[in-house]
Amino acid sequence: MHLLQFIAVAWLPGAVVFRLPWLARERRAALPAEERAYWAIVISVAISLALVLGLAAVHRYSFTRLIIADVAIAGALALAARFDLRFGASARRAGVAACVPLAIALFGAWRFLPPSEYIIGGKDPGVYVNEGIQIAQRGALAVQDPVVAAVPPFARDLFFPPDTNKDYYLSLRFMGFYVRDPDRGTVIGQFQHAFPASVAIGYGIDGLTGARRAIAFWGVLGLLSVYFVGARLFGRPTGAAAAVLLALNVVQVWFARYPNIEMLLQTLLFAALLATARAQVDDDPFFAPIAGALAALLLFARFDAVIAVAGIGIALTLAYAAGGRRPRWTFLAPLGTGLLLCVWYLGGPMWPYAQLPALYLMNLPAWGHAALALALAGFAGLVLFARRSPAIPERLTSLTPLLLTIAVAVLAAYALLWRQPGGSLAAHDAYALRTFADFYVTRAVLVAAVIGYALFARRLFWQDPAFFIVLTAFALVFFYKIRIVPEHFWAARRFVPIILPGTLLLASAAALAGARGNLLLTRAIRMPIGLVFIAIVSFWYARASKPIVNHVEYEGVIPRIQELASKIGDDDLLIVEARDAGSDVHVFALPLAYTYARQVLVLASAAPDKRTFAAFLDSARARHGRVLFLGSGGSDLLSSRWTVEPVDSVRFQIPEYDSPRNAYPRFVKQKEFDYSVYVFGPPSAAAPATALDIGVGDDLHAVRFHAKEQSNGVTFRWTQAQSFVVVNRIEAAARTLVFRMDDGGRPPAAPPADVTVLIGDRLLGTIQVRGGFRDYEVPIPADVAAAAGGSGEPVRITLRTRTWNPLKTLGTSDERDLGVMVDRVAVR
Repeated sequence: MHLLQFIAVAWLPGAVVFRLPWLARERRAALPAEERAYWAIVISVAISLALVLGLAAVHRYSFTRLIIADVAIAGALALAARFDLRFGASARRAGVAACVPLAIALFGAWRFLPPSEYIIGGKDPGVYVNEGIQIAQRGALAVQDPVVAAVPPFARDLFFPPDTNKDYYLSLRFMGFYVRDPDRGTVIGQFQHAFPASVAIGYGIDGLTGARRAIAFWGVLGLLSVYFVGARLFGRPTGAAAAVLLALNVVQVWFARYPNIEMLLQTLLFAALLATARAQVDDDPFFAPIAGALAALLLFARFDAVIAVAGIGIALTLAYAAGGRRPRWTFLAPLGTGLLLCVWYLGGPMWPYAQLPALYLMNLPAWGHAALALALAGFAGLVLFARRSPAIPERLTSLTPLLLTIAVAVLAAYALLWRQPGGSLAAHDAYALRTFADFYVTRAVLVAAVIGYALFARRLFWQDPAFFIVLTAFALVFFYKIRIVPEHFWAARRFVPIILPGTLLLASAAALAGARGNLLLTRAIRMPIGLVFIAIVSFWYARASKPIVNHVEYEGVIPRIQELASKIGDDDLLIVEARDAGSDVHVFALPLAYTYARQVLVLASAAPDKRTFAAFLDSARARHGRVLFLGSGGSDLLSSRWTVEPVDSVRFQIPEYDSPRNAYPRFVKQKEFDYSVYVFGPPSAAAPATALDIGVGDDLHAVRFHAKEQSNGVTFRWTQAQSFVVVNRIEAAARTLVFRMDDGGRPPAAPPADVTVLIGDRLLGTIQVRGGFRDYEVPIPADVAAAAGGSGEPVRITLRTRTWNPLKTLGTSDERDLGVMVDRVAVR
């Protein structure tokens, strides 16, 4: 069944469209058999994505409707063609060359599976996956979340306070999901929906496993797209070499397993470039609407896809000005329709996403707007004069690739050798090209790519002007100001869709395709040298990526979330610790709500208003069987207005790859999660506990501490620079606080382990903590005890400590800022 469903959405409609007896079918029949199969898949996937987006935009998507629509489209077109879908004897048969893309696809699948288990919140991958699952489960881009709608207006600020800087309601439901209308519960994901649409398709085919595998599918299809572009422009050996290098490259392997937009962009962008070249250069009328539709679909993937669409437009305009044919209306019609729909999409439901780039463009300095206007006017004037003067097209034909080659070579040399930070130029921007070379492709490959550009741009520019223009445009934009070093190694992904594969294509062309030209060396000498170069780079890439080939990011987290979800009833409401509470527990809230359909709310603050929260609990307990809390320490939720009883406590670790800043990843770390589940109850008259065992069931008592730990049978937590212990009550007769603490073996280079103790603003004393766990007493003044006892409320005790950092002080892998180890706290 899964295979039949996959065929229906990823092959059937495209195969019918490609075989239609219109628009010079004999031209398509002459294409290699492997490329015909590739186009059947690409066209099918594009149709299915467009159907998902269209149906979800009107709140009518379901996987069954998608299957019906794909089959209906294929059937209607076949009927219109009177079932004349055979290429006939003119079709080229599959030969030995067809084994090359098949081998690339199998190699890519082996490299890219299994995918990561990143379904948790907190970062982009979890947002993309859960956006797609929401489309699959609720059938819409903007979903109606009943949990949001059920929150009384007086309590909304507890969970999703509005952004007061906006002229419309906007708040966070989860990280990456915006609340647009709290009355109706309207929520929309942060990112554009092209990739989530494919996740929804995968979810329909094989549930959560299919949703995760969507990214590997795009990774394999991306390799094939790069191969076919390279084969057409430089020859099959170059295309195959570039695709293999790409499959071996560490960052390609990572993002073909890690759900993000890059692989889809890579596939659709190279497919659009190939279709454009087939339509405008090879004069195949069938590919004009295909190119326009693929370019339009790119606009629904990520905002920077506008660079690709603009680059294709510039390339076609230059080709027309240089004496070529003008773009067909069949190209402009789907592209124009897509642009209009995208304007509605970004200006309407996706305005929270679009406003940042819109503000960036609006806030450009006057000279920036003037330069842009002059460039557009100059380009338009050039085109107009080119069609009027016979001499201009000839000069344009010869000068465009020459000037482009000189500009790229000069800028690459400057950025690689001489660009330095200074003034408003930050270091990570100044060193962007060097970072790309040193961390991701090697300088030898980058130099070879520049040589390849210089060799082939002049000779082959007009064979595929869109490829050279789009690649150059992306490189100029992202190497001028790229986000690499400020984040970490795996966050540097903006170059993956085209700059990385384009670099490998040009480097492979310099090594192999030069054999076609009249260069100084004979082919017999050049080819072995080129093959040796490719082999060395392949070995280096394979060695660099070897540690992650068998690594599954966050492996095992899905069973843990399933286990947690199974303990939450359909009628329960789960309140999750705030994002600012100092733990990562909030990342479970997103999949619990949007993958496992549990009723979940995330606190907006680690210290919510107690009176408002008490009123919300009263209303929530009336609607739900239980009101639960999920936390790991850091939330001030104790009050005399309710009770909180422990239900469950869990600690586990999952693999997370090292992600240093401005350095190469070194090893797999174990990311630890430690959380407890509590149930809220009515107020109780039971006597409060007078002692706390820190590190055991203390999540509501230990605020701003590090995670629970255990050593030699002792449970404890490390304090931070300022941590809080919340005790249920301090009676008026209490006179002493007792802390059992250890300095944790502070080295001589660290500051002394002095702990200052306060209740409210009242200083109680300073403790000089030494090695080994021992009790330290601090007196409670009578007036402080009387005030605390008279309130009847829990009391927050502040601990302030000068911290030290083991990584900076000792060079260990522990990056935390540590205070002292606290084992117990008692009130006497």
